[in-house]
Amino acid sequence: MNYLESMVQLKTRRISAGAFFFLTGLCFSSWASRIPDFQQKFSLSEGQLGSVLLGLPLGSLLALPLAAWAVVKFGSRSVVMVGLSLYILVLVGIGFSMDAFFLSVMVFIFGMIGNMMNISLNTQALNLEKDYGRNILGSLHGLWSLAGFAGAGIGGLMVYFKLSPFHHYSIVSLIGVFVIFTFRNGFVPEVQDKSNSVKGMVWRKPDKTLLRLGMVGFCGMMCEGCMFDWSGVYMNKVVMAPAYLVPTGYIAYMGSMAIGRFAADKLAHRFGMISVLQGSGILIFSGLVLSIAYPFVYTVIIGFLMVGLGTAAIVPLCFSLAANSTSLPTGIAIAMVSTISFLGFC
Repeated sequence: MNYLESMVQLKTRRISAGAFFFLTGLCFSSWASRIPDFQQKFSLSEGQLGSVLLGLPLGSLLALPLAAWAVVKFGSRSVVMVGLSLYILVLVGIGFSMDAFFLSVMVFIFGMIGNMMNISLNTQALNLEKDYGRNILGSLHGLWSLAGFAGAGIGGLMVYFKLSPFHHYSIVSLIGVFVIFTFRNGFVPEVQDKSNSVKGMVWRKPDKTLLRLGMVGFCGMMCEGCMFDWSGVYMNKVVMAPAYLVPTGYIAYMGSMAIGRFAADKLAHRFGMISVLQGSGILIFSGLVLSIAYPFVYTVIIGFLMVGLGTAAIVPLCFSLAANSTSLPTGIAIAMVSTISFLGFC
């Protein structure tokens, strides 16, 4: 294969990976955009809704060792294909929910499959990153963030036209079928492990490097979780912003995080991944201090912009560094870092 053919093949695989990252983000944001509809439909209190939503992180955590084992045993391509097919199917199942119990079960399964997608897709992306010889994971995560905006926008349109979550999710699932069928061949070839040694690797204690990366990811995802859950509350209760300005803090955070992820790869290539992680920490700290010390609308928006830029690169770069592990397969190394990191998001 000559150089030109090789570059075309890499580009095709990158487009395929980007399409799958976008699809998973679209599915997740589509679910999240209709949560108020489920609360109203089943007359759930805040506490009851919280119990339903708890199924998502619980399912995600329980799926991590299974995902790591499956990726190494069967290959990330197989896990992505099966996982994406189940992901869109369960999304429709969530829309079909007739009571809170069935919804809770579906959300739990949605969390499990979602994190299997997380591990397998990132493994694919990091294998592709090695072929490229430079960072590309940040921009792929940026597509996931971009899909969050698209999903929220589509959700708003569905509510405006009074379409039920079931019909909404059915439309998204049809988009998913199209994406899976169109990009099904754009995967990085990999060698599957047919031995029985994989199970032991999954439960092995992470080495110091992976543990440190996990702790960095934990701090980053803790900030992400706080911004997702509490930015609106902070704007409303502490800043006491007018109702029409309450969402601006969250929008500022999400927008800057998406921009930061698209820029992360070039910054890491120019300054090094460790330097970018250090700069990210400084941005997060400065943004939070500004938001707390000066609780006014515009200073908080600026602070949230800084936090968004700071959190943007942390998880992609931690995964990229974890993929350099020489003692463990990429999928298991990512799962170990992801397990520790995800505890912060909960």
